[in-house]
Amino acid sequence: MAEAAQGRVQAAVESAVQELERERIRGLQGTMFRCSARCCEDSTASMQQVQRCIERCHAPLAQAQAIVTAELESFQDRLSRCTLHCNDKAKDALDAGTAETKVRGQLDACLAACGDDHVRLVPAMAKKMKDSLGALQQ
Repeated sequence: MAEAAQGRVQAAVESAVQELERERIRGLQGTMFRCSARCCEDSTASMQQVQRCIERCHAPLAQAQAIVTAELESFQDRLSRCTLHCNDKAKDALDAGTAETKVRGQLDACLAACGDDHVRLVPAMAKKMKDSLGALQQ
């Protein structure tokens, strides 16, 4: 049961990230490459000027990648805390003398609930990332 929940979370996050990449990141990448190409076409610029120009072109994409990474790390941290809580509850139940088969069932149910709760959080996380990336493109 816990594996199924993990699969649902992973599929939901992958789907959201793929959509984000198609709708927002690719546009930023295209803009960055076109901008960088213009930098290289400036035959009067020094090597350092071209390098600084390319770095300026890359900045919005780097910001976008940082936003996505931070959101995904935050999501993963929340999910990890939830699973740690389930593990702690299971350990406490075992320490209190609860039968191992019962504890295993409780642990699976707790982990499945964590997964289901976090699948429901994915749309809000995706919207937050889209809004943040949309602000970069303006």
